[in-house]
Amino acid sequence: MKRTAQLFLVALLAGGITLGAYTYFFEKETITYVAQHEQTPFITANLPTSAKGAGINEVDFTIAAEKTVHAVVYVKNMSVTKGNPIAEFFYGSEATQRPQIGTGSGVIISPDGYIVTNNHVIAKAQALEVTLNNNRSYEAQVIGADPSSDIALLKIDVENPLSYLAFGDSDNAKIGEWVLAVGNPFGLTSTVTAGIVSAKARAISPGKNQSFIQTDAAVNPGNSGGALVNTNGDLIGINTAITSQTGSYVGYSFAVPSNIAKKVVDDLLEYGRVQKGILGISALNKNSPQAQEQGLDEINGVYVADVTEDSGAAAAGLQEGDIIKQIGTVKVSKFSELTGYLSSKRPGDQVEVVIDRNGKRMTVPVKLKKRQTETLPVMGIEVKDLSEEDQKKFGTKKGVKITAVPEFYKDYDLVNKVILEVDGKEVGDIEEAREVFRSISRYGRTSIMLINEDKTRERIIFQ
Repeated sequence: MKRTAQLFLVALLAGGITLGAYTYFFEKETITYVAQHEQTPFITANLPTSAKGAGINEVDFTIAAEKTVHAVVYVKNMSVTKGNPIAEFFYGSEATQRPQIGTGSGVIISPDGYIVTNNHVIAKAQALEVTLNNNRSYEAQVIGADPSSDIALLKIDVENPLSYLAFGDSDNAKIGEWVLAVGNPFGLTSTVTAGIVSAKARAISPGKNQSFIQTDAAVNPGNSGGALVNTNGDLIGINTAITSQTGSYVGYSFAVPSNIAKKVVDDLLEYGRVQKGILGISALNKNSPQAQEQGLDEINGVYVADVTEDSGAAAAGLQEGDIIKQIGTVKVSKFSELTGYLSSKRPGDQVEVVIDRNGKRMTVPVKLKKRQTETLPVMGIEVKDLSEEDQKKFGTKKGVKITAVPEFYKDYDLVNKVILEVDGKEVGDIEEAREVFRSISRYGRTSIMLINEDKTRERIIFQ
């Protein structure tokens, strides 16, 4: 009996030593903290952490910044502005002319010197000077510009290949993704700021088909035309605008997506002007009283309010009441997402449109067409391209037919006549008509050559 008790005590002691050693050497510590007045304990465990910590410290901006600063240029716009017309009458035109210099940024997109910038950076320029990051300056020529997208293409002649940025795919940009804005704010060259993509497909001006990338990377006057890049150094946008009562950065800025900018550049190089592919629908504004009355303001998608006659949408069978949910690979919840995607397409391109029709999901292939009607700048006259029937009726293959005019011009009997020339410049279609009317002055004389259904020509002078 005594022998048995001794063995039991030895076994118990050995077990205790073994359990203690196991706990000390092998078990990981888990600490439980219970705050006073808390009913549920807060448990922390020994989890592995990054050596660099979390958040921004894990993102390396240096490679993207080094790659970008050498491809971003300083653009100087030199022009002459006229002063008071009364002073000009008394003292002569030379006394009232004042030199003016505007500045901005641009992005080199090819080693031979093609540069993309904003249209408003180079507008009304009589001379353009581009300064590279190595401080070498060149005279620049405007290859083309598109005011509606605010994109312009410049060219400088260089002896050696330049550092440049390739266009990335802006559709792949993600909200919350880190980005860099590189430009020349306030004349400070090669300035890099960082932020995230705050939103996509953002429209900032009512009535305009806009689709901007919104970011909180600091952008100020002088940044316009500069690069918005991701951490790989891919060009995903052209910095364009800020909204601010002071004119300076207040926490967000806007960039033209690279897919739109690239398409505009390609069109300017190939055609000399932008080719716009039109779907052919009118969308109902979700904020309108009509939409709110019908409960359509809560729809996730674009409600088709009307389908344009002879458009790609009409040919594909889209109907009023359809809700567009997706186009191509882009999911659509608002109109700016739809127009943003279409801005990267041309007439003749086919797109897959996913619609909801009475609760049934359908995929409809639509061939985009050229815009059929256009409201012309300055005068506000609405015109359309000539149909085959119109060409026979008026005896011309060139020109645009007037379909509506503002109240101010109703007494001129312009509707259903064809515009052939404006200030001696021939008008072939609505694209040419838009460019010609954009260049006329609101305060000067405008001469318009018309032809009516009797094939009689007439010239009207507008003051």
